[in-house]
Amino acid sequence: MPHYEGEIRVAPAARFAVIASRWNARIIEALIEGARKTLRDNGVSDAAIDVIRVPGAWEIPAVAARLAAADKYAAYIALGCVVRGDTRHYEHVADGCAHGLMRVALDYKVPVLNGVLAVEDVTDAERRAGGSHGNKGEEVALAAIEMVNLLERLS
Repeated sequence: MPHYEGEIRVAPAARFAVIASRWNARIIEALIEGARKTLRDNGVSDAAIDVIRVPGAWEIPAVAARLAAADKYAAYIALGCVVRGDTRHYEHVADGCAHGLMRVALDYKVPVLNGVLAVEDVTDAERRAGGSHGNKGEEVALAAIEMVNLLERLS
């Protein structure tokens, strides 16, 4: 897990949305658990973490935008896994999702963390979902907490 100097905590009322794809379920479950654990370890209660499921990575930005418009969450954590195949579909989905998430972050001025893996194969995904390369869910959850605190200080 990434390490930051000092303790990172958020306001007790802060809520977090984890928007997770259903594709590549085993990988996604590991990312979700990593995100939940990191949020809990940094003072966020389970009741303040909502997991919203979407069909695939392509649908994540639309749900993030709808939720951001409702202004219910301090940050949005996007989790998905796009594995390269034999066509360009991989690039369309991964790039479109990333651009959509950035647009939500800028349009609504809210932290939107991109934990959508874009990998060559399932082995690469496993390395990033609790394997030798850590857990991307943990990384983006910690970044979400840090961004919530930073934006609060800047306002």
